Amino acid sequence: MWFDESVVYQIYPLGLCGAPREHDGNLAHRILRILDWIPHIQSTGADTVLLNPLWESDRHGYDTRDYNAVDCRLGTWEDLRRVCQALHAAGLRVMLDGVFNHVGRGFWAFRDVQEKKWDSPYRDWFHLSFDGDTGYHDGFWYEAWEGHYELVKLNLQNPAVVQHQLDAISRWVRELDIDGLRLDVAYCLPDWYLRQLRSFTSRLKPDFVLLGETLHGDYNQWMGPELCHSVTNYECYKGLWSSFNSRNMFEIGHSLARQFGPEPWTLYKGKHLLSFLDNHDVERIASILHESRHLPLAYGLLFGMPGVPALYYGSEWGIQGRKADGDNALRPALDQPEWNDLTGWIACLAQARRKSPALCYGSYRNVHLTNRQIIFERALPEERVLVAVNADSAPYTVHFDAGAGRAEDLITGAPHDFGGGSHGCIKFLLDVRVSLRDQQRDAELRIAHAVLRCTGCHEVAVGQAAFGGEHSFRIILIHNSFLHKIHSV
Repeated sequence: MWFDESVVYQIYPLGLCGAPREHDGNLAHRILRILDWIPHIQSTGADTVLLNPLWESDRHGYDTRDYNAVDCRLGTWEDLRRVCQALHAAGLRVMLDGVFNHVGRGFWAFRDVQEKKWDSPYRDWFHLSFDGDTGYHDGFWYEAWEGHYELVKLNLQNPAVVQHQLDAISRWVRELDIDGLRLDVAYCLPDWYLRQLRSFTSRLKPDFVLLGETLHGDYNQWMGPELCHSVTNYECYKGLWSSFNSRNMFEIGHSLARQFGPEPWTLYKGKHLLSFLDNHDVERIASILHESRHLPLAYGLLFGMPGVPALYYGSEWGIQGRKADGDNALRPALDQPEWNDLTGWIACLAQARRKSPALCYGSYRNVHLTNRQIIFERALPEERVLVAVNADSAPYTVHFDAGAGRAEDLITGAPHDFGGGSHGCIKFLLDVRVSLRDQQRDAELRIAHAVLRCTGCHEVAVGQAAFGGEHSFRIILIHNSFLHKIHSV
């Protein structure tokens, strides 16, 4: 499926477009600002845009008032259609946020219950009791999402509620041609509901994708052939940053092995979870990492590990944002995108992933793991990729069997012959120095200032300079090869 090979670019429109935090009732065509971002999104290597809530809401989008009306703070239905058409014209797929577990207190059916109480035909759309009350003093109690009474839980057991949602989705597909949905709090949605939604959307569009928001637990509860195609990988999200902060690469290494390793008991082999370093609900990765030099390394892991990598708008050039400073800090208004070395590095990673089947579909195996270093393999029968990361400030040397002797530069396409006694190719990402010595019979990689040694080879260094008169070396990025690739970040 197309989603398995995609790179997702996530936008929180109410934030990026500068909508007022409180709903002011004034129409403004702010969503058209996204049109100016399309060339930038393309340049990052992303091919799918995920738009967080767009529908008329009380405040932040997850408190829906109407599934069939664009939030007037963002614009009109025609504005949204124009944005979706432009994204598609640029070769970008479009996913929207589907908030189906709950609605806001301003939701039209809930307002009817507030007015008519027992006499409302929509009283069974919610979990109500007229024998109690809430802090809002409506004259009845209702079930809320996780105790947040501004978010009214829908009664999904009521067929009329589900049909209302399906009708809305049908319109989104018919008029906006969307390609998938992120299901907010999918971990709250019943199994039967997910199955019905999967069946319905597959009939609307055979390659329609359902991405479930999940936190912890066994993701197979919500992901499978009749459930969501993918879910958010929060388990590895935490490891992706705390492994660097605590100098404990065992955390992310063991999480990845638990999820995707070669053992028969591992959980998600062959599945494509959404991988991310940050999003609209958590602190920006540039704010949470203790050392900024680890930022490109974290993105290297993101694109090298199994799963579908996601970028959150602004993080690709390293903006800050702390949860303690409120939603506006995590979901800021930005006039124009920026480009720096980090953005360029991410674009290279996206290009590498796109050209490597092993990075999209390959198996996972830990090759070498210490507190500050990790090397893992992504493998298919036709190619292998080794992703190597050194979280230490000092060079590190590790011995391993390279099993290959040739290389190819992803950027230039130029071949490189390492001259070893093995068959296949070796590939590198980022700053790699290679040393090949006649007397050595093993392979050695020095991460960051990498050193590789193979049988029967002469010393070569980064750049065009040749040592020993026989070999030269370029920075080699992941690309298709016969047997072996090495990714060194």
